[in-house]
Amino acid sequence: MDYKKSNAPLNTVTRDLVELAEPTGNIYETVCIIAKRANQIAGAMRDDLEKKLQEFASLNDNLEEVTENREQIEISRYYEKLPKPTLIATQEYIEDKLYYRNPVRERSAKD
Repeated sequence: MDYKKSNAPLNTVTRDLVELAEPTGNIYETVCIIAKRANQIAGAMRDDLEKKLQEFASLNDNLEEVTENREQIEISRYYEKLPKPTLIATQEYIEDKLYYRNPVRERSAKD
């Protein structure tokens, strides 16, 4: 996923909790949905960053021998400038791009 193309804000934005909880009817359920998606996004971002930085890993790492690699620094800066996973997940929730379900609610509806 290209996180840079997300239209999530780079800074924290105040949200109306009543409006945010409207689809689920419960603010705590909404927060759990957003938190789980944020964890998924954070894991994917971490994996992407590790893959890109592995290309620059040297086999002989010494504490005395510290070298700076410009490309590695640029990659790290790129990931630092991305929106935080929580903001991306919140934006996805607001734009109705998340699929979620509550098995307990589904089970009680069948009974």
